[in-house]
Amino acid sequence: MAQRNARIGLRLFLVYLAFYGGFVLLAAFKPDAMEATPAAGVNLAIWYGFALIIAAFVLAMLYGWLCREPQNAGDAGDQR
Repeated sequence: MAQRNARIGLRLFLVYLAFYGGFVLLAAFKPDAMEATPAAGVNLAIWYGFALIIAAFVLAMLYGWLCREPQNAGDAGDQR
């Protein structure tokens, strides 16, 4: 079970890493694109930053959901 959870965590981390890498590459090589204001007068850097925060939260919730134990799995093995 622990190896399965580690694989899930690694995959979700790689998803976030790609998303964050896009932010870093965009900021490094196209800084003028980060100054664009796509909505509400707020620049792309701010929107992307908020999206990174939301993505981290969503991925954490997804990890918790994917790694939860079945309801009956703990009943038989809880004899400590």
